[in-house]
Amino acid sequence: MDATTQWNITVDIDEEENNTVANVSVRTPGGVEVTGVGRSNRNPNDPSVPEIGDELAVGRALGNLSERLLHRAERDITSVTGQPSHVHR
Repeated sequence: MDATTQWNITVDIDEEENNTVANVSVRTPGGVEVTGVGRSNRNPNDPSVPEIGDELAVGRALGNLSERLLHRAERDITSVTGQPSHVHR
């Protein structure tokens, strides 16, 4: 079976003084929403460059989202096969 499926990721970034929080979410074709969270904290002695905080927070949120998707895949494999599953990372 050949198929092309597109998943869209939503990124929300909140900045407050020296702290940035990013939330990334994706909805699977089955309708399940999975969300990842990442944070960055600027040292008050460093210059304020919001883009850098955004990059760090979003990068960390995407890593968190990745782990959550892999855990979900493990649970799904286990439910289909009836056997414990561990996905290589």
